[in-house]
Amino acid sequence: MQVKDISLSAIVAGFVAVLVGFASSVAIVLQAAAAAGASQDIMASWLLALGIGMALTCIGLSWYYKAPIITAWSTPGAALLATSLQGLSINEAVGVFIFTAVLGLLIGISGWFEKLTRLIPLPLASAMLAGILLQFGLNIFTSLQTQLLLVGLMCLSYLLAKRLSPRYAILWVLVTGLVTVLLQGQFNYQAVTLSLTTPVWVTPHWSLSALLGVGLPLLLVTMASQNIPGVAVLRTSGYQTPVSPLISHTALSTLLLAPWGAFSINLAAITAAICTGSEAHPDKDKRYIAGIAAGVFYLLAGLAGATVVALFAAFPREMIAALAGLALLGTIGANLAVATAEGEHREAAVVTLLVTASGVSFFGVASAFWGIVAGAVTLLIINGLRGKN
Repeated sequence: MQVKDISLSAIVAGFVAVLVGFASSVAIVLQAAAAAGASQDIMASWLLALGIGMALTCIGLSWYYKAPIITAWSTPGAALLATSLQGLSINEAVGVFIFTAVLGLLIGISGWFEKLTRLIPLPLASAMLAGILLQFGLNIFTSLQTQLLLVGLMCLSYLLAKRLSPRYAILWVLVTGLVTVLLQGQFNYQAVTLSLTTPVWVTPHWSLSALLGVGLPLLLVTMASQNIPGVAVLRTSGYQTPVSPLISHTALSTLLLAPWGAFSINLAAITAAICTGSEAHPDKDKRYIAGIAAGVFYLLAGLAGATVVALFAAFPREMIAALAGLALLGTIGANLAVATAEGEHREAAVVTLLVTASGVSFFGVASAFWGIVAGAVTLLIINGLRGKN
């Protein structure tokens, strides 16, 4: 890393990515821990282990590949665990995490995942990513219904900054949101307490029914709903980073930290898009700083544990929703442009976009996977018919 590559906009992008990631889904992670009967100390340990794992992979991979490699926990995976761990012990849950991590490591080492992602046309990958991010864009305007002044000022600051200082647009949005919340007295100080998290070791127990009934679905959901969109973010942003090492390293970090509560560390999609866009830095070769910054903030968040959770919860949810949506506007537009640029792929890309944005889920697998499937089927059928005519 070179000092000249460091920029305030990249650091802010990393901070916003972590802020949005924690604030949007930490409650689901805690629900998953509670489903396995975890105590408050073990819940905090889960956040510590995940924070350390995401910090090490973000910093290490971003520095090595000089690309903004953003990792995250699997939010769909956490939702799956919240409903699937009922009746299992915390020890059996850790056994599931280790089992899933070993399978993920084998998939990464074998190169199977990278071969699969190469089969997906770029317009379909872009359409899938746009479909994933679409709801975040819509949330900007639905949030206006309940927080007109707060969100309105954030939108206005975004537009003015894009005209006057586009590189720091999200920084101005963040500052505007913070100042407005503080002036309106909407920050809940009483909910914030300071404390450091202590790691808690949980000895794994192995249950065949749990490994097959929870472990395999967790692997599938993570690969389909997190890693495939995560690769799409990198590819559509112009980064040709080898995929297999990314899958291998995230799976290995999960394996090593699973006894302390790391249930799944994988490539990020939504938060990654915040760091791979031009808002992080006009020069894409210097956006890796955003990945390193995100890693540092992940580490701080993990060490603070419950304190950070309470801090994020102290802000109005509309502020977090607007911040995420505005940070992703440029990425949504860029992916829509790529998805619809080629007439040959346009209809299939639109189908991919609509299925992904619909949020449909079959067999516990999220809509991002089915969007790609629907788009690929559409492409094959339409191109096949055109070939015969």
